[in-house]
Amino acid sequence: MLTKEANGSRTRSSGAAGLERQLDALARNMLWSWQPEVAALFRDLDPVRWRELDHNPLALLAELSPERIERRARELALHSRIHNAHRRMEEYLAPGATWGRIHAGVLTARPVAYFSAEFGIHESLPIYSGGLGVLAGDHIKSASDLGVPLVAIGLFYQQGFFTQRLDGDAWQREEYLDLDVEKLPLAPVVGPEGEPILISIETRTGVLHARLWRVAVGRVTLLLLDSNVPGNRPEDRPLTSRLYGGDLRNRIRQELILGIGGMRALRAVGVTPGVLHVNEGHSAFAMLEMVREMMQGDGVGFDEACGRVAELTCFTTHTPVPAGHDRFPPDLLEEHLGPLGDALGLSTDRLLAVGRVDAHNFDEEFCMTVLALKLSRRANGVSSLHGHVSRRMWQPLWSARTADEVPIGHVTNGVHVHSWLAPQMRQLYDRHMGADWASRSAEPEAWAAIDRVDDGELWETHEVLKSGLIDFARSREIAARERRGESAEGVAALFDPEVLTIGFARRFATYKRATLLLHDLERLRPLLESSSTPIQLVFAGKAHPNDQPGKELLQRIARLSHEPPFAGRVLFLEDYDINLGRHLVQGVDVWLNNPRRPLEASGTSGQKVVLNGGLNLSILDGWWAEAYDGWNGFAIGTGDSHVSTEIQDRRDAASLYRVLEEEVVPLYYARDADDLPRGWIARMKHSIRSLGWRFNADRMVMDYVEHCYVPAAGGLSCSMP
Repeated sequence: MLTKEANGSRTRSSGAAGLERQLDALARNMLWSWQPEVAALFRDLDPVRWRELDHNPLALLAELSPERIERRARELALHSRIHNAHRRMEEYLAPGATWGRIHAGVLTARPVAYFSAEFGIHESLPIYSGGLGVLAGDHIKSASDLGVPLVAIGLFYQQGFFTQRLDGDAWQREEYLDLDVEKLPLAPVVGPEGEPILISIETRTGVLHARLWRVAVGRVTLLLLDSNVPGNRPEDRPLTSRLYGGDLRNRIRQELILGIGGMRALRAVGVTPGVLHVNEGHSAFAMLEMVREMMQGDGVGFDEACGRVAELTCFTTHTPVPAGHDRFPPDLLEEHLGPLGDALGLSTDRLLAVGRVDAHNFDEEFCMTVLALKLSRRANGVSSLHGHVSRRMWQPLWSARTADEVPIGHVTNGVHVHSWLAPQMRQLYDRHMGADWASRSAEPEAWAAIDRVDDGELWETHEVLKSGLIDFARSREIAARERRGESAEGVAALFDPEVLTIGFARRFATYKRATLLLHDLERLRPLLESSSTPIQLVFAGKAHPNDQPGKELLQRIARLSHEPPFAGRVLFLEDYDINLGRHLVQGVDVWLNNPRRPLEASGTSGQKVVLNGGLNLSILDGWWAEAYDGWNGFAIGTGDSHVSTEIQDRRDAASLYRVLEEEVVPLYYARDADDLPRGWIARMKHSIRSLGWRFNADRMVMDYVEHCYVPAAGGLSCSMP
């Protein structure tokens, strides 16, 4: 509201100023990103710009004048909604009797330090590339909801991963754009006099510096290190600008900043961690830095300090693919870790041995995963099958033990329910599953009430979400064609809400076999062209800039989507990110996952589909190997793996076609007098009931607390399954 002063000038009322302060406070804590009702407040201020600005509330507020905000608030009666949202945020952040306070009180004074090279929290903060980052984002969100004391440490990538554009030949092109720090929820970390805190890491060829940014993610603080500071040499300032960019030298320097710099950042802000959780080997240098601190502070030797650090460290490995484990040659390792080795009292050979399977093999490169396994007492894969594969893979580290005796367990990944559940589906659950179901989402009983939901209501909700996906896909395709100077004619009719819609979206690594469904086009064609029971396919995903085979797979699909008779039934959507992923997992009928077993450590996209009523069609790999019960989705193959990848691919493709032809398509199109696919809906309900509680991030974080965090903080022996 505006008031007029005696001199005729107009000023904002205290109420208007208070409204702006509340909106700003809401925008600066990423809690809004998993509270749809709060995100809707920002959307209602300007729906068009909200969409164009990648749902970034700070960027939106920067564009809106106080008068515009006040006017929209009056027009839409937003005042009470904003006040209530702000009050609920303050209540959420206030100390209380959370699950974490009850079950993880030992961590209150000495919290978990959670290290990860990327964090996928929301599309408006693009410092992630894919599954690892999104998993890390979901982990800290659930830690926040549960009240588990945790501080997260990562890197600030001012250019993110990359924006994906396809050229006229359907070839992936990468674009890097600088993020506007002023429009991100970043706060500089400063000292007592307001000076920026700088972290320094010594190398043989100079000192690396990094400043700190703080991001509020609900109750969790995320610290991001940034090398773009005046104290660095020009070639070092952009070290952290791109995620997974550059050569090995750039990679090791990033990991030096993340691991050693991350530990020093914690000390600089006064955090003494009681547990280290190293999420993948990228940040394993943190363990060595803690060893140095312990030697210096407690006067113990290297071996004793290593044992102590190992007792309080949890290491999660995410890949059974050899290329996923960082390895560095001796000269590069010595250049960058040499000063730390000196502080540890280690010769170069002894330092290198810490990262080698065979300490005496001087031809073996230094492996970050080996370092992490040696300096942790609690190591885990991210699914039951991945734990088994990891034990076999790293058995040489424990040569006196059989593979079954290797101390690597598993904690199966889960997804953050509130981030991935569509608002429409959330409303349905709220009506039928009780007001407190969301706070009990890790309990089987919370999901049992899905059986009481009327079939028609569940199906109608799913159809609304599917129509939303198709509208979104059409708008993205129109925009992509306009960028390439192509005609958008016919896009408005692209895809049909009545047709069985299958989604595939993930990183385009060759082992994920994005083109498996294209193995036999003559067998695929009838499925697409059927006049009575057709299917349609929507693909999305990025290939790493240096992955030529992955780019070729992507190009093949994108080209096919423009060729008769596949055009109109096959679509590739550019620039896969959290926003696109959210639309896909909420709207598809079937989620396709066909990696070459056993190379998918876990996979979580299919878990997001479960929450929204979609069904999984997957190889029995990763999480699906322990989830599928014959009724809660569909399986490709029987879990067997042939030594010949060519034969295995041929077998799996044949199984995929058979399951589509004989199970998926007939079940979807079997309708009753009310035009409802009763058999399909029964599977939807069983999928939600049997999988929703098991494969969510609250259950995952609870497992980490029980089997890793509390035992590590209390000095107890490992109890990880």
